[in-house]
Amino acid sequence: MRERYSRQMLFAGIGETGQQKLAGSSVCIVGMGALGSSLANHMVRSGVGKVRMIDRDYVEYSNLQRQMLYDEEDAREALPKVVAAQQKLSRINSSIQLEALFMDVTSSNIHELLENTDLVLDGTDNFQTRFLLNDACYSMGIPFVYGGAVSSRGMSAIFIPGSTPCLRCLMQSPDAGGQTCDTVGVISPIVDIIASYQAVEAIKYLVGAEEQQRGELVSIDAWHNQFYTMKLGKPRSDCPCCQLKQYPALMQKEDTEISLCGRESVQISGHAPFDLLLWREKLEPAVNGVKENPFLLRAQLNEGLRLVLFADGRVLVQGTDDIVRAKTLYARYIGN
Repeated sequence: MRERYSRQMLFAGIGETGQQKLAGSSVCIVGMGALGSSLANHMVRSGVGKVRMIDRDYVEYSNLQRQMLYDEEDAREALPKVVAAQQKLSRINSSIQLEALFMDVTSSNIHELLENTDLVLDGTDNFQTRFLLNDACYSMGIPFVYGGAVSSRGMSAIFIPGSTPCLRCLMQSPDAGGQTCDTVGVISPIVDIIASYQAVEAIKYLVGAEEQQRGELVSIDAWHNQFYTMKLGKPRSDCPCCQLKQYPALMQKEDTEISLCGRESVQISGHAPFDLLLWREKLEPAVNGVKENPFLLRAQLNEGLRLVLFADGRVLVQGTDDIVRAKTLYARYIGN
């Protein structure tokens, strides 16, 4: 350990004691896209003992501009992001316990997914999931490091139950502007900047440097040279999460059909787990081509769209954001 982390241990804020605390810590990263892959890289290289990674998606060529752990081979093979990340990170630091969960995060499974975790890192790309993480973390007493990046802008803050307000105190609507990387684009440097702010707050917390915790929301526009901070202040007295403890995101019924903003894709869930080999045989006569790996199957439809079947029972209908059309195609090829 001493040789690998020698430069980090020379830093007075960490030292040998802090390094031992990192080695005994467990973090959960939800979302392994641009922010998540950068966060995982920082956590693994810093020596955090256990890193759990959760993501529902697979690597595509459009990811490679900003998602630094992945390469062209991952995109060709359509590897799940968590699988590709685990393969890369295990070669970077074989002493770290890496857990890769290829699945969707929902209100019904989130408590189980966050169990035995010291800290949750936000690598997601939508506020619905962020509010779910926020509510689950506050219900379980787990600190939550928020981060978001789109276009050339980004924000970050650490929310600590019992010490700071929560995300809902600052942003009461889960829509929060509606812009995503898939609608307005993103440049890779802002992703690295925001992930670095998240990572350093995570490390501060894990080594016990409470007096150095920022206590502010950082907002940056790297293209227009803007930087400002906002004190987190006191919780809102009517906050349904950290004050009233109602945790609304945990109470919401899960949608079985979701249009993924800006991606021309609809996710449909609720099917039993797929036997991908069996479904290849079923679909091949009816479609224009099928590709598969151990985790998913991609079927090119005659209509010019594509079905992606995941082993856990999820289906993506790619090429449309029309839920009615997606459900029609789902019923035609998959059934009810």
